[in-house]
Amino acid sequence: MKKFTKNKFYLSCFSLAMAVGLGGCMSVQQKEMKQQLQKIKEQVNNIQQQVNQEQQELPYGGNKRTLGMFKVGYDQCYDRSIMPHTSVVDAHNHFQPFGGNAIPLVEMAEYLRKLGVLFVNVYGIGQTLPIDSGCEYYLDCKDTAVIPSIRNDFRNASNYLQYEPKGVHLTLSMSFPDLAVPEEIMPQINLLDREYPGQFTWMGEVNLVKQALFNNDVVATPIEIIDQWSDFMQRLREDEKTPRGNIPIAIHSDFGNNDEPEKYLPLMERVLELYPDNKIVWVHMGLSKELTNMDPKRHIEILTRLLDTYPHLMLDLSWRVLWDSYFYDEEIRRQYVAFINQYSTRFLPGTDFVALDKKDFDDYKDDVNVTGLINKYLDDKAFRNIALGKNYFDLLDLKDSNGFNYIAPKICE
Repeated sequence: MKKFTKNKFYLSCFSLAMAVGLGGCMSVQQKEMKQQLQKIKEQVNNIQQQVNQEQQELPYGGNKRTLGMFKVGYDQCYDRSIMPHTSVVDAHNHFQPFGGNAIPLVEMAEYLRKLGVLFVNVYGIGQTLPIDSGCEYYLDCKDTAVIPSIRNDFRNASNYLQYEPKGVHLTLSMSFPDLAVPEEIMPQINLLDREYPGQFTWMGEVNLVKQALFNNDVVATPIEIIDQWSDFMQRLREDEKTPRGNIPIAIHSDFGNNDEPEKYLPLMERVLELYPDNKIVWVHMGLSKELTNMDPKRHIEILTRLLDTYPHLMLDLSWRVLWDSYFYDEEIRRQYVAFINQYSTRFLPGTDFVALDKKDFDDYKDDVNVTGLINKYLDDKAFRNIALGKNYFDLLDLKDSNGFNYIAPKICE
C-alpha cells in the first residue's frame, strides 16, 4: 500500500480514525475491496502451501509433475533440459475398452500420476462389441457388429464420482453418439444430464468415418445426414452447464486411404461448413492405419486452409500411428514441426490409449512416450501451448477447486 507523504493529512486522518473509527477514513467500497484482496491473498498463500506439500510428497524432477505447478502462485519456469518432454495433457484416453473389462479407475489414476499426465479426457467407447460375443477388440472379431451404446459413459461417470482420484484433473466425455442416427443423440444427452447434471463437458471420440470398423458392420456417415445434426450441435454450443457454453466435440474422420488419400475429406469439410461456431477437434489430424502414404505437403496444405477458414477447429495429435507412419522420418517430421509451430494454438496432445484390463502401466507409458516424441522438436511457444496444456486450459476455461484458471508454466530461458 502506498504511504502518505503529507504528514498533516496523515495525522488528521489518524486523529479522525481514533475519534470515529477507521470507517471515518475509508469508504464502504474501500473496505470491501480490502477484504477481497485479503481473501485473494489468503487463497494464493493456500495454493502455494499445496504446491510445496505436493513437491515434498512427489519430488520435483523426473516425471513427478504435480497439479500445483499449474496453479496460481507457482512461479518457477519449466526447464526443458531436465524435465520430461511428454505431455501433461492426455486429451484422448479411452477409459473403457471395446469389449471385456477395463483397467480400474484407481489403477489408471496411479498410472497418470506416475507419468505426470495430470489433465485427462475420460472417453468411453461409443461403438462397443456385444457383451455376449466374448470379443475384446474389434480387429480380432471381424464380421461381429459393433453397436452404439451409452453404457460406457455411465460407467465412467459412476466410477469418477465414486473414486474421484487425487492429484489429477479428469474431464468426462460423452462418447455414445452415433452420428449416422442424429435423432437419438439429444434424448441421450438429456439422459446423461439428468443422471449426472453438469458432469460431462466434452463429447467424443465420435466416428464420422472410421475405416478400421468397416468389417464390423459400420459404414461412413452419409454426407446428407450431417445436415440433421443441428439440434445437438446447437446444444453443445449453448450448454448452460459449462462456463463458456460451448462443449468441444472430438470427431474421428479419416482423410481417406492409401488408394484414395482424400476420399472422405468432403465429410469433414461439410461438418465445418455447417457448424463453424462449434469447437471441433479433428482427431489424429485425419490420419489412420489405412492412410500411411499421404503426401505431407498436400496434407499440411489442406489442414492449413481449414485452420485459416474455421477458427474454432483444432487438431488432435493422438495415436502412435502419427509417429510410426509419419513423424519418425526426419524430412517429413521437419515439415510437420514447422506446421505445428506456426499453428501452435490449434493442437491438443493425446495417446488414444484403450484401457483394457489386459494392458498395464508399461503399455500406457509406451503410448505416452511415443506420442510425446514430437514435443522434443517443437519450439518453446508450441511446447507450452501443447505439451504443458495451455491450449487445453484455454479451450475448456479450466479452473481448479479454488476457482482460479489453470496456467501453463513459462519455459526457462
